[in-house]
Amino acid sequence: MKVTVVGAGNVGATCAQAVAEKGIVKEVVLVDIKEGLSEGKALDLWQTAPVNYYDTRITGSTNDYAKTADSEVVVITSGLPRKPGMSRDDLISINAGIVKSVTENIIKYSPNAKIIVVSNPLDVMTYAAFLNAKKSKNEVMGMAGILDTARYRAFLAEALDVNPKDIQALLMGGHGDTMVPLPRYTTVSGIPVTELIGEEKLNAIIERTKKGGGELVNLMGTSAWYAPGSAAAQMVEAIVLDQKRIFPCCIKLEGEYGLNDIFVGVPVKLGKNGVEEVIEVKLNDDEKELLNQSAKAVREVMDVLDGMEN
Repeated sequence: MKVTVVGAGNVGATCAQAVAEKGIVKEVVLVDIKEGLSEGKALDLWQTAPVNYYDTRITGSTNDYAKTADSEVVVITSGLPRKPGMSRDDLISINAGIVKSVTENIIKYSPNAKIIVVSNPLDVMTYAAFLNAKKSKNEVMGMAGILDTARYRAFLAEALDVNPKDIQALLMGGHGDTMVPLPRYTTVSGIPVTELIGEEKLNAIIERTKKGGGELVNLMGTSAWYAPGSAAAQMVEAIVLDQKRIFPCCIKLEGEYGLNDIFVGVPVKLGKNGVEEVIEVKLNDDEKELLNQSAKAVREVMDVLDGMEN
């Protein structure tokens, strides 16, 4: 079985490494447009196999999608970061073009692949991939919620001085400042988090989660990669091993939560067929309003892409 990761930058290489080390597929193919980058990183990663005890082969390719043929899952991390002086519309236009090209090449050689999008702006790039893949909505999804909940859980584990393994949480909505953390669905070994932490401190953690990506950019001068790459790899694992994991993922909604034809994060069941079920949790009026506000913000960005396509 084969998994392809498109984009050999920090996120893509981290994802490829995480998938390889899990030992769940025979081969990971790393693709990039920069000559020699994917080959070099693939070779470097393969040389860790004897040290880290895995036997997944890692292959690098400069724009040769023939090597990706018959991939079970493809992770798209390609795209440019937003640079000074670049408008949001500029970023959407450039990255949508990249995602379009990548998606068409992937589908040419792996028509049955499940596609996981990590490129930013996440929600609209998932939409762009869906438009160009011409596949079922169950087979094209965006990775955001797993990363966002990981940040949320990490911050809670630190504040509560508990093991992060024991924290379960759910976030919904768009990827960014309008995401919708749900404290009512956050537990520590089954104990509601609201019984363990004060409202003011919890709200501060929620706000930090919403701005989690920006915090890292401010610290490093670039976007995060360890957590995003690992989160994408967890989605790959759930699909490849048919684990039926429940994760928040960006998908196309068709009536769920009262939303139509929009790509936002909601809890889903991930298995061998991709998104096998959309889970509709009960939201109170405040949570519904926050989700609708988030969806409205995503819709505005989707409309920008639609305007470019027409």
